[in-house]
Amino acid sequence: MTDDLNQFIKAKALGIPTLHPDEKRAFLGNFRDRVAMAVTIRQLHDPRVMALLDQVLSRYPGYRITLNGRMMPQMIEAYMKQALAHDYPFTIMAQPGVRIKRDAHADDFGWVLAHPTDKITRPILL
Repeated sequence: MTDDLNQFIKAKALGIPTLHPDEKRAFLGNFRDRVAMAVTIRQLHDPRVMALLDQVLSRYPGYRITLNGRMMPQMIEAYMKQALAHDYPFTIMAQPGVRIKRDAHADDFGWVLAHPTDKITRPILL
């Protein structure tokens, strides 16, 4: 009984424990072993990246795109339209429940392609 009570108090005070929280925060809610491709915000500013991502999306169906919700709205809109054009499922991850509150940096990931359930055997590299 006291163990249950202690676990309840810890869960309410500290939040529900999660596996690899820093890894999931870096990869926008995805585990590293499920990520096929991750692109930083700095790389997304390069106009050639959009064409490269079009090629990647046409060859890898069954994956899911996660966009960083802290990017500029124009960038989110552009990559959201790209996902819709390829009929890809996507998520905009704003991470409101995360205790770390800071603006997005150029080296943060802005676009992540991950499989929802399986480990990736061959990651895509830029």
